[in-house]
Order: sequence, then structure tokens, then C-alpha cells
Amino acid sequence: MLFFFALVFFTALVVALWLTPVAIKLAARIGAMDQPAPRRVHDAPTARLGGIPIFGAFSAAVGVSLFFPRTDPNELPRVAGLFIGTTFMFAVGLYDDRRELKALPQLGAQLIAASIAVGAGIMIRELPNPFGAVIVLDDWFAVLFTLFWLMGMINTVNWLDGVDGLAAGVVILAAIVMFIHTFDLGQNSIALLMVALIGALAGFLPHNFFPAKIFLGTAGALVLGFTLGALSIIGGAKVASALLVLLIPILDVAWQIVSRVRAGKSPFQADRGHLHHRLLGLGLSQRAIVWVYYAFTALFGLLALILPTGAYKLLALVVISAGAAMVLVKVRSP
Repeated sequence: MLFFFALVFFTALVVALWLTPVAIKLAARIGAMDQPAPRRVHDAPTARLGGIPIFGAFSAAVGVSLFFPRTDPNELPRVAGLFIGTTFMFAVGLYDDRRELKALPQLGAQLIAASIAVGAGIMIRELPNPFGAVIVLDDWFAVLFTLFWLMGMINTVNWLDGVDGLAAGVVILAAIVMFIHTFDLGQNSIALLMVALIGALAGFLPHNFFPAKIFLGTAGALVLGFTLGALSIIGGAKVASALLVLLIPILDVAWQIVSRVRAGKSPFQADRGHLHHRLLGLGLSQRAIVWVYYAFTALFGLLALILPTGAYKLLALVVISAGAAMVLVKVRSP
């Protein structure tokens, strides 16, 4: 078993380490560079084809993982749905990295990818009940809730990608937490999928950390968001754990949507109101902001692993949400 985990991890790691410099050179050659702008935080043109090494490395490692016997007889169709949806998100994101899609077509593409996942059986069919038996969802509500969850995760990661190394680092920590949770449940073949994502990001992150030589780009962000959202469902929903680990980015997205609507703006109109932008405005460096996010993600991930499922996790979500909301109120936009 340890051999398979190592094989999948190093496959993803080596492919990412090889493809990332290739993507940097390709971006410079074809002009796929993120140019400095008032809303941006970088000072020099930077490659934005991070989706290529992440998608390539994750796909290669998932392919290797298929040689391991599956934990669940229904798992292979779900893995197929994961791969097809991820491929679709990669293609849409790559197009946006070159030609820039409007918000509505991007949302439509996200809905298609989420529908592919649902059609393959990746669905949240029940939710933990902190006060009793699990809540079994009706089919129609399970479909709607899963679509909402997947699209929410996609946009959470996409909007988090505003500082060098931030989104990729937070996702790798979330994937580690989900790997431990899944491994503890004895779902070894599903845990291999998390290992594939961890390895891909481990090979990419050194090039993405400040000062970044390459950005995730839309392709990388969409792939990570969709993959993380789907992996949190495959093999039994781990929604409570994912919510706790990614609580600050999720609350930041919700806060931004409400703030923009209240100001009479489109909720998808880009600005510098995100928490990481506001922290930059207070004088924190990119490195400092990233390490603060990493620290809280790791702390919340630890809570997700050690707290018993039920009222304790609900209490943690409520308390941390209240604290984060107060921070969002106090930290003004730059």
C-alpha cells in the first residue's frame, strides 16, 4: 500500500516539476502573460498557464492510481466523472487565460462541469446532523445542493487566487486534511486521488510562491476548485471538514458577494475588496499574508480531524465564523 501512495505522489510531483518550467516558457512564447495593472499585486509580466502542470500532473497520477483495486465498486464511474469534469474546466480556463471569458459564460461552464460530476454519481446524498441521525436528502435537493457546493468551491478557489502561492498552498493543506480523513476511513483508493492532488501542487508551488514565476491562471484555479469540491464528496461527503478547513476563504467570498450587491455592483465584478487585498493595504507583505492563511488553514484542518462529528464541529464553525466576520468588518478595503 505504501508503495502505491509513494508511486502516485512522485508521479504527480515529477510531472509537475517538469511541466511547470515548460509552461513558463510557453506562456512567454505565446503571450499568455499576466500584465501588471491597478487591481494586480505583481510588478512584472508573469506566466499565467499554471493550469497546464497542475492538470497534467494530477491526470497522470490519477491514471497510475487506477492500477490499485478500488475501495467501492461504484468508484470508477465517479473517477471518470471527476476526470471529465476536470478536463472540461481545464479547457474552459485555458481559453479564458488566452481570450478572457465574461462572468456569465464562466458560470455556465461551471454548471456544466458540476452537472457532469452529478451525472457520474458524485453527489451529496446526506448531511451530518449534530443533534441526531444523519439527514438524508431528497434526490432533487441532493442534485441542487451538490451543484451549489461544486460551483461554490470553484469560485472560492478562483477568488482566493490573488496573492502569490495563496490558493495553491491553501488547497494543498485542505487536500492533506482530506487525505488523512479518507485514509482513516479505510478508503485507500480514494485517498490516492488526494495524494495525486497533493503531489501536483507540491511540484507547482515552489514556482508559484512569492515572487511567483507562474500564476495558477483561470485554468489552474478552476481545476483546483472543481477537483477539491469533487474529492470532498467522493467516497462519502466530507462537507463539514471541507467547510471548516476553507472557512475563511468561503466567508470572504460570501462577504464580497453581499458587499458588491449592496453597493449596486455585479457580484462578479472584480475589485480589491478581498481579505488578502485588504491585508496588503494594511502593509502586510505577500509572504506574511500567505503564512497567516496557511497557519489558520492548518489550525482549522487540525480541528476538523480531532473534533468528533456533530455538535462540536457545528460549534467550531459558528465560533470561527463569528470571529472571521468581525475581522472582515474591522479590516477596511484599501
